[in-house]
Amino acid sequence: MRRGTRGRNGGAGRAGVRAVLSAAVLAAVLASGCSVTGSGPDGRTPSGRPSGGTGAGPVLAVKVDNVGGARPQTGLETADVIYVEPVEAGLSRLMAIYATRLPDRVGPVRSARESDLELLRQFDRPELAFSGAQSALLPLIDAAPLRARTPEEAPGAYERDGSRPAPHNLYVRPGRLLPAPAGAAGLTTGFSYGEAPAGGRAASSRSVRYPAAGFTFTWSGERHRWLVAMDGSPARTAGGEPLAPATVVVQHVRVRASRFQDFRGSNSPYTESVGTGRAEVLRDGRAYEATWRRPAAGRGTAFTDRNGAPVNFAEGQVWVVFAPDS
Repeated sequence: MRRGTRGRNGGAGRAGVRAVLSAAVLAAVLASGCSVTGSGPDGRTPSGRPSGGTGAGPVLAVKVDNVGGARPQTGLETADVIYVEPVEAGLSRLMAIYATRLPDRVGPVRSARESDLELLRQFDRPELAFSGAQSALLPLIDAAPLRARTPEEAPGAYERDGSRPAPHNLYVRPGRLLPAPAGAAGLTTGFSYGEAPAGGRAASSRSVRYPAAGFTFTWSGERHRWLVAMDGSPARTAGGEPLAPATVVVQHVRVRASRFQDFRGSNSPYTESVGTGRAEVLRDGRAYEATWRRPAAGRGTAFTDRNGAPVNFAEGQVWVVFAPDS
């Protein structure tokens, strides 16, 4: 998937796109859960926070490659939240969200998808770093309440790693996109953190499989974290340390065909992150059954038990793995 080159006149190009944007495309934007006017009057999170903004700066979202040639990735360990998404050919891609810290470098950076726009609506005008998108998707990206930061629009923030082959060699320098991290107030996911819920069951590991990708999370009592394996191999940082989130969420969602196709003519998967469904929350070596609810694109996602009480996450990094409902 490729995004049209805009060069240094990208702003004028966007204005031209908006000028010719048809009513049909605008209707499609609204139907997909994206809005040109921001969040609605009911607020953005289940806690009822008003839609007027957080008072914090924007979070940074980075689309990160996740095939064998892209590993080990750089900067994932610093993210507050990592979303695992199904993409074409049964593969996966990551979206890393940075609110409390900005790493020196993140990557390899890859392309955006339609469902990213719905997922990012929970944040207040986030910055989205990506490289490439299907050309028909560009009007929706331009109309969405986010700031697209591509290599064409922010060339000084991107660099190629000569030791890696393309397309797995593009990296972004977050400090060249944002002057400072947004802070915890910008992390408007709707997640609840705190003491572990009652109940649950002991869990030493949990696996999630896509047709051509697999993830296993194994509890480490020594580290008090879940060790990540991808496609059967331990996932590590660029410095060789294991990737180890404090909480892992397996969120069962509907995945349908997007309206957009890749270069082979295959429809991109669309992960529906608005709605309700079942989930499993893994923390402290235990698994907790939960229900997830996200009533609108401009709201966060609540995870509750059978009595409607929040299922708290452990403090630290969270991985949310979107598992297609069968």
